[in-house]
Amino acid sequence: MGGSARNPGALQREDASTQSPYQRLSQRMLDISGDRGVLKDVIREGTGELVTPDASVLVKYSGYLEHMDKPFDSNCFRKTLRLMKLGEDITLWGMELGLLSMRKGELARFLFTPTYAYGTLGCPPLIPPNTTVLFEIELLDFLDSAESDKFCALSAEQQDEFPLQKVLKVAATEREFGNYLFRQNRFYDARVRYKRALVLLHRRSAPSEEQHLVETAKLLVLLNLSFTYLKLERPTTALRYGEQALVIDQKNAKALFRCGQACLLMTEYQKARDFLVRAQKEQPFNHDINNELKKLASYYRDYTDKEKEMCHRMFAPCANVSAVGEN
Repeated sequence: MGGSARNPGALQREDASTQSPYQRLSQRMLDISGDRGVLKDVIREGTGELVTPDASVLVKYSGYLEHMDKPFDSNCFRKTLRLMKLGEDITLWGMELGLLSMRKGELARFLFTPTYAYGTLGCPPLIPPNTTVLFEIELLDFLDSAESDKFCALSAEQQDEFPLQKVLKVAATEREFGNYLFRQNRFYDARVRYKRALVLLHRRSAPSEEQHLVETAKLLVLLNLSFTYLKLERPTTALRYGEQALVIDQKNAKALFRCGQACLLMTEYQKARDFLVRAQKEQPFNHDINNELKKLASYYRDYTDKEKEMCHRMFAPCANVSAVGEN
């Protein structure tokens, strides 16, 4: 007797029932490593260029083991995220390959086989040997500093051989790094990046028809340096950079505002008022400027009240002595 043929549909259902969740998930994922060692499923598309090698990335990630709901590793609960440089701060080969396939704003799910994750030994006690792991990664931003770092390592003579656009691009990258560090309240580190950008721009001479490009780039860096030194509670230096910005654009409201803030911290109330009134003239409805003027008025009122009180204390004994003499 010949045996009856098995139902193909039943076989598929049986196979599916014996597969693990990660095996089922892998069937609809894209192979980005060429050997199915790194599989990808895009949850939300990103925009712009792909992440470049040697870039520094700002990501949210969570790593999961199969049959576990809670991540074994995640940075999603940290107050501040830090930039991580590919090839240095990111140790998982699979994550690096995955990130190189992503664009800014993208959210994706990845499966990494042991070869691309924690290997044959795993990472005791969290990761068993020969474990496939799932990572959800959101690429918030990335900055490519490789080009900037190489350029800044060159001598001034070597840098001068490059076209102006190259210098402007490197300076912009340095400023972007500074901005990121500033947002993390790492003001000393931000200052270093801003100063690197300013040195590049100061050192570069440009034809008259292109000089405005250099001045525009300088202005942005000077404003950032002024604000950074305010955060570092060094108002004298903040004022100096603010005044340099005003040399480029004497009506720049942000520069006038920074100078006013610096003078207020230095208790130079008249100078603070002059700067802030000029800033208000440029932007009459700017809340920050108007609030700073109110703060100035309050500080000045307290200052004059204290002066009056001090004078009263100084001259009150003299008045008492005179009264005693008359008696």
